Amino acid sequence: MAYRNIILAVEEGIATITFNRPKALNALSIDLLQEFDRALEEVSRNDLTRVLLLTGAGEKAFVAGADITELATFDALQAKGFSQAGHDVIGRLQLLPIPVMAAVNGYALGGGSEIALACDFIYASENAMFGLPEITLGLIPGFGGTQRLPRLVGKNRAKEMIFTGQMITATEAERVGLVNKVCTAETLMEEALKTARLMASKGKVSLRAAKQAVNIGAETDLITGCNFEIDAFALCMASGDAAEGTRAFLEKRKPDFK
Repeated sequence: MAYRNIILAVEEGIATITFNRPKALNALSIDLLQEFDRALEEVSRNDLTRVLLLTGAGEKAFVAGADITELATFDALQAKGFSQAGHDVIGRLQLLPIPVMAAVNGYALGGGSEIALACDFIYASENAMFGLPEITLGLIPGFGGTQRLPRLVGKNRAKEMIFTGQMITATEAERVGLVNKVCTAETLMEEALKTARLMASKGKVSLRAAKQAVNIGAETDLITGCNFEIDAFALCMASGDAAEGTRAFLEKRKPDFK
């Protein structure tokens, strides 16, 4: 499928989606959101894909938020439709059963931060900046930022970022638990791909089960989460992954997960 605003590439079981509007700092237009949604559907249909990696084209931005030129023309009904479209595609991203990483190479503002928040974890370059600056436009985050950010960094820290619209550095983002690892700009993709390859080498059944168990447990009580883990563990044991993994261990070799 041809895309104008993103680049989709798949290699060694790793799909990479690159937001590709560098002259606009990869701002989220309606067209880009629609293409992103189609790309996620394409990724979800490819049974050989084990990991998804997101990044931005150019050296300045991952995604610098919504396209303000477009946003400024919206009335209230159009704004609701735009917000709904963002929620739909980011919700699809979060529900992908495979691990999803963000390699944030510059500004991740507004919708850019909201996309990164829906990933399983984030690597960032030293020059990355995170923020939800919608309040400076007389708006609030519209793609899930008011809901996902408090769950990750805590309610009070999230309120400070949202109420002030101030950006934080990659180092500060790592300190508050928003970012897993900070890399130099030159090594960001290398480090992200290294981790992506490590995950892609694992069994797909167990990767999916682990992601489901963590996500479901985070949104429910401990007993319910533990009961889900018990069932997921048993289902993993019934898979070829578990048979190959345990056999490889006993035979003192690396497993070859299919």
